[in-house]
Amino acid sequence: MSEQSATAPTEERDSRLRPVTEGEWAGWSLWHTDAFEQRAGPFYERVDEHGDGITAFRAGPNHMNGGGFMHGGCLMTFADAALFTIARPAMAGSFGVTVNLAGDFLDGARPGEFMEARGQITRGARSLVFVRGLVTADGRPVLSFSGIIKKVGRRPDVASAGG
Repeated sequence: MSEQSATAPTEERDSRLRPVTEGEWAGWSLWHTDAFEQRAGPFYERVDEHGDGITAFRAGPNHMNGGGFMHGGCLMTFADAALFTIARPAMAGSFGVTVNLAGDFLDGARPGEFMEARGQITRGARSLVFVRGLVTADGRPVLSFSGIIKKVGRRPDVASAGG
């Protein structure tokens, strides 16, 4: 989350999320405790002016398959990370696990393109959060996805935005 999100009433601060202050990703934040996402991306996130979570990264040669397009597994990994950014307002400070992730590949992404995922919570229940979203490459749709997150317990390191 960016500094913008720290003041959003539906957002919570997480000590594992670190702000980026320099370079292309200044104003975004990065999960410093998720070794897999760091290796797969790294993936960045922020909250836009409407309070919606956005996840993004720059496509590099290490994200491509043998044909020169982004590997489908990379796109699905990115969509999985984006589920949690999008779902954060409904998570109420809980840990979560992905119980379902489905995607439809729409186009290929190429090295150098700006990859962005946006979406919405379609339903937030007591223990499940339903999300749908779209991944774009330089604004061109490349993957539509939907997923379900199961809440599995409260995170002890989260402070509410007001506290």
